[in-house]
Amino acid sequence: MAKIDAFFKLMHDQGASDLHLNAGQPPALRIDGQIERVKYKILDNNTLKGMLYEIAPEGKIKHFEETGDVDFGYEIPGLARYRANFFQQKNGVGAVFREIPSTIQTAEQLGLPAVVSRLASLPRGLVLVTGPTGSGKSTTLAAILDVANRTRRDHIITIEDPIEFVHESRSCLVNHREVGFHTKSFTAALRGALREDPDIILVGELRDLETISLAIEAASTGHLVLATLHTSSAPKTVDRLIEVFPANEQAQIRSTLADGIRAVISQTLFKRRDQRGRCAGLEIMIATPAVRNLIREGKSHQIPSAIQVGQKYGMQLMDDSIMDLYNKGWISAEDAYAKAYDKGKFRALIAGVPLDFTDA
Repeated sequence: MAKIDAFFKLMHDQGASDLHLNAGQPPALRIDGQIERVKYKILDNNTLKGMLYEIAPEGKIKHFEETGDVDFGYEIPGLARYRANFFQQKNGVGAVFREIPSTIQTAEQLGLPAVVSRLASLPRGLVLVTGPTGSGKSTTLAAILDVANRTRRDHIITIEDPIEFVHESRSCLVNHREVGFHTKSFTAALRGALREDPDIILVGELRDLETISLAIEAASTGHLVLATLHTSSAPKTVDRLIEVFPANEQAQIRSTLADGIRAVISQTLFKRRDQRGRCAGLEIMIATPAVRNLIREGKSHQIPSAIQVGQKYGMQLMDDSIMDLYNKGWISAEDAYAKAYDKGKFRALIAGVPLDFTDA
């Protein structure tokens, strides 16, 4: 048992999502979205480095010492998996660990709308789960993939950095590939995947032009591609996918994306006020013919209107989802206002100046 494992057990027992270890400071946990200090001595650089290096693969240590940053996965059997990031900072080394539950929660357990589960049955196309860091994108993707794994008889390939949720092969054949261990890059793995007879490809993150291009190509050539992106809404997701390409290629990519995209789920997490834990606000865009035409014609700013009139297809706007959470008594008025797109709809709910006074 590694010395650092005691912190992971504490993290798990406290229900924390993240563990922060930094030279020159005591440990800290993120619980329900807020940082809380652990009653423990200040960690000196040499002690912390020894703890971190004990669990890091040799190749990752070399990479960290050369670059000052590294990501990898760590697992404690019977407890959980952890996404680790080491970094250099002013007082020495630092590390952040995100807990990845060993049990994959179903869409029903997560409270996801039925249309989200139905995405797992799509024969082809691009499905994106978007949102800021720590908004639960990987958890939602895992739930969708779990539905496919239990109900389809296909080949699933996941490409991640690092591997997060581990899916045991059920009705599907599942192969996990980790960037840095099993493949050089997302791009190389995606290129290879197209020759590996996949039906479903999960891409941990669309980071650059080449990866985005290959993902759109795969979605347009008969594969179901699931991926994440750091965007906050469906229109911004479409714009991000287009704008990464050179101007002279954007018209063609609009057409290709319009044909290939199937859904965008944008989400953000809120601290529950009625009980311990967090809940997700969701914007759901389904690529109906009307939505595809807007993408093809470069009218992404009209997508919210298409979502609003497309509720019968399972679509919903983020603000409507947030208002629903507020009306249920699950979230505070201040949190609802802070994360709403149209602040005017929520301004009457709060008293005084909002926390982000620039929105006032």
